[in-house]
Parts: sequence; C-alpha cells; structure tokens
Amino acid sequence: MPQQVRGVVARSRNAPVELADIVIPDPGPGEVVVSVAACGVCHTDLTYRDGGINDEFPFLLGHEAAGTVDSVGDGVDSVRPGDFVVLNWRAVCGQCRACKRGRPQYCFDTFNATQRMTLTDGTELTPALGIGAFADKTLVHAGQCTKVDPAADPAVAGLLGCGVMAGLGAAVNTGAVGRGDAVAVIGCGGVGAAAVVGARLAGASTIIAVDRDERKLTWARELGATHVVNASNTDTVAAIQELTRGFGADVVIDAVGRPETWKAAFYARDLAGTVVLVGVPTPDMRLEMPLVDFFARGGALKSSWYGDCLPERDFPMLIDLYLQGRLPLERFVTERITLDGVEKAFHAMHTGEVLRSVVIL
Repeated sequence: MPQQVRGVVARSRNAPVELADIVIPDPGPGEVVVSVAACGVCHTDLTYRDGGINDEFPFLLGHEAAGTVDSVGDGVDSVRPGDFVVLNWRAVCGQCRACKRGRPQYCFDTFNATQRMTLTDGTELTPALGIGAFADKTLVHAGQCTKVDPAADPAVAGLLGCGVMAGLGAAVNTGAVGRGDAVAVIGCGGVGAAAVVGARLAGASTIIAVDRDERKLTWARELGATHVVNASNTDTVAAIQELTRGFGADVVIDAVGRPETWKAAFYARDLAGTVVLVGVPTPDMRLEMPLVDFFARGGALKSSWYGDCLPERDFPMLIDLYLQGRLPLERFVTERITLDGVEKAFHAMHTGEVLRSVVIL
C-alpha cells in the first residue's frame, strides 16, 4: 500500500520550504523504497528552491542521503529490505556508448524511479536529483542504492551521496593526484574541503588551500592542507607559485566555479599541469583568454561531475577507510538538525557557518 510520510517541499521560486505530507507509492519494477536515516543539506537543494535548475515545481528536496531499504519492486536483486545504503544520483545504465567503452562514470543515460511521489492531493513532486530525501521515506531506482557497511554513522555515510564525493573524487579520480604532487584547492567549502582530504589521501606532499574566509581555511588545515592562502588579501597565483618553488601546482582544483577563480587555477598550475573544475558555474558566465596560453602551457583542463565516481566501487571503499580511522568524514558534519530546520540550514550554508548541516530522521 502507498505510504504517507513527511517531506520538505519547495512549492515556488525563492519561497521558503515547508513541511508537507507526501505519498510514496509501492515500488514498481526496478524501484526501491528507502527509509531515510540522514540527509545532508547541499547547495544544490538551495539552487532547486531558487529555481536555478528548472521550473518543475513543486520539488521534494534532499539528495545526499543514507538509509535502510524498506521494500523493493519486481526484478530487484541488488538490494533487499534491511540493507543499509547510500543513495546516489548517477545510477549507470550499462548500455550507453560510455558504458560500453568501459567508462561508466560518464554514463549518458542514468536511471531514476519511473513513478512519481506526490502530495496528498495528487500533485506530482519533482525529486531533487532524482532522489528527494528530505523525507521519512523516498522512492528511487534500485541502481541508486549502494550497499555499505552498516556500522557507519548514517549522517557521515550520506555525505558520499554528493558533496564529499564530488570534492574527493575531483582530486583522486579526475585530477589523478599522485604521491608527492603539489595540489592547490581554490574554494574550501564542503566540496573544496573534501578535495583537500582527497589530495591528502592520494599522497600529495603539498596541499594549498585558498579561500577568503579564515574559518574555512582553518577547517582546510585541520583536514590536511599544508598551507593556506587568504585570497582576500593575497594574490592567489603568486602565492601558489611561491609555495611551489616558482613552478605552480601539479593539480589545481577550482571548487568555486567562477571565471576569475578558473583563470587563477589555470595560471597557478605548473607547465603540463592539470586544472579540475568542480565548482558549478552559472549559464551566464563567460571566459575570455589568449588562445596561445592554452597552447603554450600544455597539460589538461578537466571538469569533474560527481567526482567521476562509480558508486559501487567508491562508496564501500571510502566507508571502509572511514571506519578504519583513515578518512575523517565525521569532521564534515557541523550540525545535526530535524526536517523543520532545513530553511535555517540554507542560511547557515550561505553565510559559510557550516561545512554540512545534516537532517536526522
């Protein structure tokens, strides 16, 4: 039977979110209902609320989540009721040209649940990133559920569902940071801080954190940065070059996503170095640079989407490292809140007061 639960809904552009009763249908073929244990408050949810993704209101927000499988539909054998899972928003299809070339992290036809969750009056909800996890329960495709060790704290495990994986993967997967590399991270919010952790995990010897907020720079140093640069009073490119013997960093990760930060990343890298863009630019942003600079400096310019991760490969491994005490994921959880605290958490995130607020259900 369909279930009625509580959820956080954005009904119109820029309006405060509200708690509402929502209806979760029985899972159909290939679908799973998950009892949500915890869900991080990600900037993408705020972008949905403000109409920055699309206008398919009302939205059921939340996507950075972990929980327990409640029920499964026909044909689902990858998970079963009682499994502890982290939800992901890129369930690979296995059939598109990227998957068939052995590059499933670039899958062009990822899966979501076919059925829609609704309000009690039947109004269909658009789940954020195909998940909608600011709710007691949610309906997803089976491929969006990745089993991990149930010993993990759900508030920590769920962060792999988006922000932490995006930043950590930008360093480890996209940037291919190696032992002894010099790495610079521009922007040290949740994603940038995770990139610092990823660079440390990969064995970088120099990790330079760049931000305008001293609080974020302190967090970055605590998470493994060897040097910090306050961009509000220091030239970013000159500082990174000075800290790398005048050469520039092997990998520079732009976790902000603005033309000026991308240019700083480009000129702060060593010859044949790599720039990784993981911060999301807005559609109106433009970049103008001398083409000869691209030719003369060589190297690689990459964008990183979801940290080029494969959830089935990366999530269990990273949870194991966390449980072994080798990956400090717990430090990203700044505060634990309830469903009615999401709007306040958006404000705290916007003002830089938190790395992550996490809703506990």
